[in-house]
Amino acid sequence: MSEEESKVFHPADTNGDGKVSKEEEAMYLEFKRKELEDADAMRDAQRNMTWFALGGLLLYPFAVVIASLVGLDQAQETLGDMAPTYFVAVAGIVAAFFGSQAIGKKK
Repeated sequence: MSEEESKVFHPADTNGDGKVSKEEEAMYLEFKRKELEDADAMRDAQRNMTWFALGGLLLYPFAVVIASLVGLDQAQETLGDMAPTYFVAVAGIVAAFFGSQAIGKKK
């Protein structure tokens, strides 16, 4: 392996000349900033989705009770039949979020 082949270029060196120009550095820093913003937005979206799912999980029983009190027997029955599937699905969403957070903190 020659000396040139063993050189490792900086990721900001887009033209491969071995030197990072001001333009390359600015472009690299902008890319990294956008990458961090996107990761932050993704974490916020996941957190919001999890809280929304958790809220639905806690409010679901109230929907069944309210349907019963209002006299909507068919709605009460339908909500009751859907409950096991709904609870498992929402629990999966919440577990996936908290699991990914735990794994991310280990790294």
